[in-house]
Amino acid sequence: MSLQVAIRAKAFGGVPVLRDVSFQLARGEVLAVLGPSGVGKSTLLRLIAGLDTEFDGRISREGRLAMVFQEPTLMPWRSARDNLRLTTGVSIAEAEAALDRVGLAGKGALYPGQLSLGQQRRLSIARAYAARPDILLLDEPFVSLDAALVADMLALTQSVIREQRPATVFVTHATNEADALATRRIHLQP
Repeated sequence: MSLQVAIRAKAFGGVPVLRDVSFQLARGEVLAVLGPSGVGKSTLLRLIAGLDTEFDGRISREGRLAMVFQEPTLMPWRSARDNLRLTTGVSIAEAEAALDRVGLAGKGALYPGQLSLGQQRRLSIARAYAARPDILLLDEPFVSLDAALVADMLALTQSVIREQRPATVFVTHATNEADALATRRIHLQP
């Protein structure tokens, strides 16, 4: 198994957020995590990524991990190309190909402040996919994109999952996105 999650409890300031969340995920599987806002979906991803270690339970990860956050996490002083290359180690040609795949051809020299929010989000997606992760975490990655771009990014994500076979945890509110990507689902409840 690439990913094993057994969270008994997670709280913030004594307020319970997650309890009794347990699953295993193999390479090539896609787990959609659904539920209302504020129920702990993003917290679950942060725990899996190791960004938050304050919880009762155990998480075991195998291999390289990449994450697409709800908000693009880009370095404003680096170009789009350099933001992509910094964490992935890809060549300039591979970075340009990754940018082209998400519809950002010719934008590699631009800085994040010169890109729209939707373009920044696609840059974040390109960076995660270029990393060729064993575990891919997606936190509402298509949230601010128009319908045509969502369809394009869903198709790209399906292609990446088919080609690279990462164990994928995908947080979404959009049932149609879960239908398109997920091999399994969990619903978090308050």
